[in-house]
Amino acid sequence: MTKPTFYLTTPIYYVNAEPHLGTAYTTIAADALARYRRMTGYDVMFLTGLDEHGQKIAQAAEAAGMDPQSWVDAIAPTFTKTWEMLEISNDDFIRTTQERHTLGVQAFWQELYDRGAVYQGRYEGWYCVPDETFWSQEDLVDGMCPQCGREVQFVSEDNWFFRLSDYQERLLDFYEAREAAGAPFIQPETRRNEVVSFVRSGLKDLSISRTTFSWGIPLPFAPDHVTYVWIDALLNYITALGYGSDDHSAFDRYWPADVQFVGKDIIRFHCVIWPAMLMAAGIEPPKSVFAHGFLLTKGEKMSKSKGNAQTPASLVKKFGVDGYRYYFLRDVTFGQDGSISMESMVQRYNGDLANDWGNLCSRLFNMTEKYLGGLTPPPPARECETGADCTLRSIAGFLPEKYEAAMRRLDYASALEATWDLIKEANRYIEAEAPWNLAKQGDDTRLSAVLYNALEAVRIAALFTAPVMPGTSSAVWQRLGLGDIEEVDDVFTEAQWGRLPAGLGVRKGEPLFPRIYEED
Repeated sequence: MTKPTFYLTTPIYYVNAEPHLGTAYTTIAADALARYRRMTGYDVMFLTGLDEHGQKIAQAAEAAGMDPQSWVDAIAPTFTKTWEMLEISNDDFIRTTQERHTLGVQAFWQELYDRGAVYQGRYEGWYCVPDETFWSQEDLVDGMCPQCGREVQFVSEDNWFFRLSDYQERLLDFYEAREAAGAPFIQPETRRNEVVSFVRSGLKDLSISRTTFSWGIPLPFAPDHVTYVWIDALLNYITALGYGSDDHSAFDRYWPADVQFVGKDIIRFHCVIWPAMLMAAGIEPPKSVFAHGFLLTKGEKMSKSKGNAQTPASLVKKFGVDGYRYYFLRDVTFGQDGSISMESMVQRYNGDLANDWGNLCSRLFNMTEKYLGGLTPPPPARECETGADCTLRSIAGFLPEKYEAAMRRLDYASALEATWDLIKEANRYIEAEAPWNLAKQGDDTRLSAVLYNALEAVRIAALFTAPVMPGTSSAVWQRLGLGDIEEVDDVFTEAQWGRLPAGLGVRKGEPLFPRIYEED
């Protein structure tokens, strides 16, 4: 039976510095969704990559005394190594300097040229090199870039233009149709309102080429022009699937994308220009674009230019990979701006991970070794259930439904909160049932039942922590004597109560989340 497909993307990241917490945030969120969809039976294609062209890169390379290709080749490994460190499970990694991308971009613009969707003209206006963005005089704020606040340059050059103004009504109709179908193209709703208002205010034709530098992909019908870097970057989502090549089977299989993650600062490129370009080429736009908020430190957006961007490695060293991943998806509501701090990270780690989850696993596995010889007991007879047993089983039973609903909304915090409802109930259950007293009393039947129920709750909880914390979830399953948790492709069946086999070898192992003290 052929699996349904699920294609999701991150924006491709600009290679002007090493990845920071903001770029890692988007990538971790996409990874958690990719891992979860694999567990729900989908054939997932998860794409990320690098944006390596543009005037800013050319200038940075020149300043370093390097050619642009050598410059980007030196930076690229910092991203791949970071994603490996964070256990990102991307299926592909595209760089815009790769030949497959160049061929796809040129095929796309040849298609639009043949369709009469582009024309040659002259651009005169302002350009922000750091953001690689064109601005009109009215857009500027005190003569500066309205997005980053830095100086802009006046540009006057012959360019090729895309007839974006032709797509104003078509885009509005497209947004409305998706909304009416219950599958909004732009998410969350606050971002949707922003985009609709922008399009209604009127669209201008878009310059798609530059002639004042050569670091980019030449237009096939005008080789003295290189593709505007933002247009170049947007096309990665289809060139990675083989668009424009002889083998476009991946494009046929996975496109249109199910979810494209972007930061809210680049939503107009992805929700206005991108779907209009695709419409012009006769290609269906993606199903949805989700624009998340910024990470804030002391009220300011985290960015390289502000000097408040941290690297993930420093936090991973303190909290571990899974502690790092958990914090950003549990403490920040995806889609909104979120304030982060070292104090809140320590609190989340010690409270949720060390105390709730890690301590639950440690004490339970220890009691299984101590009282049952390290073997999982048989499932207790249903007719012998107590009210406490039913409550624990009921919370576990509702977890898959709650988790799925939250993940459909891309509400990671609520998905994890539902999982923690089970983890906390398992802790309460152990305290109330007191297996240590049952052992002293010699009530082996009830002791076996209590430990089985608690172990089963842990097994199920580990399934739903796995998308966010793959390493520790795998360790929990291994300590339960189970197989590879990453092989689960039907989590709804696997999460059914009572599937923990009897007689498996259980081992305590080292603490999953050693408590962090302020002096650490």
